[in-house]
Amino acid sequence: MNGAAALLATLRANGVTTMFTNPGTTEIHLVSALDDAPEVNAVLCLFEGVATGAADGYARASGRAAATLVHLGPGLANGWANLHNARRARSPVLNIVGDHPDFQRLLDPPLNANIDALAGALEGWHHRISQPSDVAESTARALSAAFGPPGQIATLILDADVAWGELATVPDHWPLAAPRVNVAPSNDDLTRALEALRTKRTALFVGGSATTTAQLALAQRLADATSSRLLMETFPAIFDHGAGVVTPERLIYFSDFALAQLRDLEALVLIGAASPVPPFAYQAGPTDLVPEGCEVIDLAAPGTDTLLALTHLVEATRAPILAAPPPTLLVAPSGPLNVASLAAAIAATMPEGLLIADESNTSGLHLYAATQFSPPHRVMTLTGNSIGFGLPVALGAAYATRQRVLALEADGSMMYTLQALWTMARESLDVTVLALANRAYAVVDLELRRIAPSARAQSQRVLELDDPVLDLAGLARALGVPSVRVTTSEELVAALRRSYATPGPMFIEAVLPRGLV
Repeated sequence: MNGAAALLATLRANGVTTMFTNPGTTEIHLVSALDDAPEVNAVLCLFEGVATGAADGYARASGRAAATLVHLGPGLANGWANLHNARRARSPVLNIVGDHPDFQRLLDPPLNANIDALAGALEGWHHRISQPSDVAESTARALSAAFGPPGQIATLILDADVAWGELATVPDHWPLAAPRVNVAPSNDDLTRALEALRTKRTALFVGGSATTTAQLALAQRLADATSSRLLMETFPAIFDHGAGVVTPERLIYFSDFALAQLRDLEALVLIGAASPVPPFAYQAGPTDLVPEGCEVIDLAAPGTDTLLALTHLVEATRAPILAAPPPTLLVAPSGPLNVASLAAAIAATMPEGLLIADESNTSGLHLYAATQFSPPHRVMTLTGNSIGFGLPVALGAAYATRQRVLALEADGSMMYTLQALWTMARESLDVTVLALANRAYAVVDLELRRIAPSARAQSQRVLELDDPVLDLAGLARALGVPSVRVTTSEELVAALRRSYATPGPMFIEAVLPRGLV
């Protein structure tokens, strides 16, 4: 048995059965070993950024780790942006990166690169395997690191000679990763949080693992019992939403509005979330979103047992169980298609249990409020703000769960990882892609107008996507996905319903007014 086969055997023993891949020559022994490892499913992606994003979506939707297999330093670099999003989501992802043997690297061949530096910049765990006998143990250690807590990116660098090298002996049992165990919140932090909730104008700020239906209900009970506010981070990795699920106030993306949201707080209790900061620096500020003098209590940092923290606080305050709100009838919209009717159409047609990969950006401004009374569903968001996330994450989530996934994709973001459509078609995945064609990088346009209200044609042209107009539906058909273009609310409603009733992927291009309308 060679090192490549030992790696796959260790993955199988640890229940890691999916690998999103775009391999090359240095990984060919791992590809060959797949013939003797039918339990490991290799999913071909046409770009490494699709493979890494798919592994992120797989982990978010299932809670299990997926592996990637990419080709040398350039392959890891191509996948880096969606690994950044996975890092911010704290998704357990195992990267496997092939490399040249030492004797080849010394000759500096064309694809030679500093893989260790690229992997290290992900601020996770990385290791270069030195010999075939170390493959199994290193793979188990990598999976332990990936699961955390909190979850993180783990990267194994597998030199070609280690992959083809033979093991001296084959072990009787393949090593297993250490089980993930969340840490308990400290008693001091629990005491501080209770004191703040009882004596100060306080907000609970939830994120991470605290965004499930059960934990949001606990957080709302606690907030009501202590006359506090309940807020949720802007970009949770995945959160429950819809009828019967608490709908927290969501921190607004734009700093000026977020400052107003938090302005009067005297204490902020963090549960699964990091302290809020502005997404960008501005010449006129702000430098922080937390009001001056506001006490920040990091009760349950990522990797801490958020359910235990919330349960303790609810019991300590004797917070009563809340009555369920009455159901609300959602009516499908009619007439022109704009960002408001788009949200209403999505809300009115949504099936129960839908998974949403939300990269709607400015076109989704009304979505969170519009879908709060839709059938229960889950939403994955752009945690690291690196665009090109939606299609790959939808792909990985659909592969992991075999559920219907709705990918809400802004047109500019879609063009980063359009190749994901081909893999959706190849794997017959139940993904509805709703392409939001407003023909502009609208959020950047908004920022431009913020600093240059009289922006002229030269700067404006950098942000426009209408010369030439992108034929998104045509691109989808070229990649094997049935597609339709819609221009009215009625057409969108009909297309969404048809897609949910039809197995396999479907692509809907929704033509919206240009920009932020």
